[in-house]
Order: sequence, then C-alpha cells, then structure tokens
Amino acid sequence: VTINFAYRSFTWDSEAKSKAQVICVIIGFSIFKLNKPKYIFENNQKHQVNNINPYLLDGPNVFVTPRTKPIFDVPKIMKGIDLTDNGHYTFTYDEMISFLKKEPQAKSLFRKYYMGRDFINSKPRYILWFKNADLSKIRHMPLVMERIKAVKEFRTNAGGRDTTRYKDEPLRPVFYRYYTDEHQGNALAIPIVSAPRKYIPMGIIDKSAICGGKLFLTEVYDTYLFGILESIIHTGWVNTVCTRLGQGLTYTNTIAYNDFPFPTPTDTQHKKIEETAQAILDARALYPDCSLADLYDELTMPPELRKAHQANDKAVMQAYGFWGKLNTESECVAELMKMYQELTLK
Repeated sequence: VTINFAYRSFTWDSEAKSKAQVICVIIGFSIFKLNKPKYIFENNQKHQVNNINPYLLDGPNVFVTPRTKPIFDVPKIMKGIDLTDNGHYTFTYDEMISFLKKEPQAKSLFRKYYMGRDFINSKPRYILWFKNADLSKIRHMPLVMERIKAVKEFRTNAGGRDTTRYKDEPLRPVFYRYYTDEHQGNALAIPIVSAPRKYIPMGIIDKSAICGGKLFLTEVYDTYLFGILESIIHTGWVNTVCTRLGQGLTYTNTIAYNDFPFPTPTDTQHKKIEETAQAILDARALYPDCSLADLYDELTMPPELRKAHQANDKAVMQAYGFWGKLNTESECVAELMKMYQELTLK
C-alpha cells in the first residue's frame, strides 16, 4: 500500500449545535505506486513530498516500536507508584488538616503526593506513607488503623490478580517500583497526560514527594537531559509517535523516551544546552506563585520564559545540526525518523 496524499490531524467541524471534539486525518492510498506527485496538507498549506510514511511525514517508512531500555546512554525513566487504595490513603490539604485535628500523632506519616494533574497545577495532595514508619505507634492511631483496614477489605474484594495479591500487605502500594525513601536527590517529573502545549510541562520534583502512576520520573535529575526533553524537538517527536487523548498528549517511556534519538553534541554544545536549560528554570523561578499550567498557557506565557525556551530550542537544534536548515516541526521529526532508522538497523 502506498500513501499518495494526506491531510494531517485537524479538528472536525460540523454544523451540529453540540459539537463533539473529533480529531481527523484524511489519507489517499493505492495498492500500487502511482506516477504522480505526493502531497501532505497541513495548516491549510500543501506540500509536495518524496514519500509519506505511516506517521504522515515526508520520511522513510519507519515504525517506532516500544523498547524497555533507551537506545542512548541516558537515565532510565519509570512510572510512579500505583496505590490501589480506593482513596483511603489520599487527602486534599483541607482533608489532611481535618484528619490531623482528630489524630495529630499521624502528622509524621503524611507526605506530599502528585499525579500528573497535581504536578502541572502545583496542587499536591497528601498521602499516608508507611515506609519506615514505627508500627508500634501506628497501632495506637485508631483513625489510621481504620484506613488500613478499609484498604485491606478493598483489595480483598476488588478482584484482579495484582490487587488481591497484596491484600495481606495493606501498608504498601500495589506497585512500588521506584520512588522510595532511599532515593537520593531530586528527579525530573514528566506528566503522562497533558493538554496540547508548545512544550511538555515537566520539571524538578523533590525526593521527599511521592509520585503516582500518572507521572514518569528519571532516576536522577540532569540539566542537559531537561534541556533536550523541554525542547520543541522532543515535543514534536512526542506529538508524532505517541497516542492522543483528544488533542492532549499521552507520554510513554517505551516510545516517547526510550526510542527518542538524542543528539551527539560537542562539549561546547552540551554546555550550552545546560546553560539554556538552567535559564528556563531561572525564568520559572521569577514567578513562584505560578503553576506550570499558568506558565505554559500560550496566551499568558511570561516573556522571560518564552525567550529562555527560544534560546534552548536554538541550542538543541544546533546540537542536531538542524538550525538554519529545517523550518517546521514536521521536517525536524522526519529527520529524527531517519536517525531512528539508522540507530535501529545497526
């Protein structure tokens, strides 16, 4: 099958009063090659291209397949914990304060807890966290014991092998792969689901926080890595190879990160990306009361932050050799596809 023309993703418009948000593509194809030019339509523009691949890009016919480890020597990323607690261990701030008024001795058990939306909006919830806790003290906290009992009952009756497997261990999350008290240093947190933005809202998270299953976390924080992932180059890759929730992005470790073709910068380029990445963090710090959602709204993005991102984008594109040669996201991703193909054919 050959793709002869394609309209890349657009929002379907109709005359219905109540419009559902439907994202469409239009693809013209044939079971043999036509002796005619191929065209990609995007943003009301028509581009003649050499080939149209399954990602509707002018690039080689490449299929990006999930892998368990990065193809480059970069820190691994993993999901946060899955509590499977039916909400018995999680609290809003007000709920935690109310709980502590009745059981003040439980204060040491509470930790900040983030899922993706919590992190983007800088509104942590709070969690009862029992790792390394004094069990003799917990047994004298009746309200905490009620919560533990409720979790045990939920896991016993919920069904599902992974849930019932831990019915006799109600103090632990069901999946506890990564963020532990033994972890040293901060991490880079990446929301799994986020609304469409020019840049994916990721950032540093303190080692004391507990992260849920809607966040990915790096093993260690690295400023250079942050610069690469917070660039338009990486956003373009994720836009292309990952699934969508409506128009929003769904980030994956196995494809978005592990398959991503990182550049091979010179020492000077590497240092420059570290500097521009730090400048992004410094620009964010000028607005301490703003969440990532506030900072990355395209209409209200602070000028200092926009300027820092533009400098970082330039530094990253220079490391790839794209600067001054490629003009659109599609062109950049097509080159990444070629790099990916070369890497996986070795």
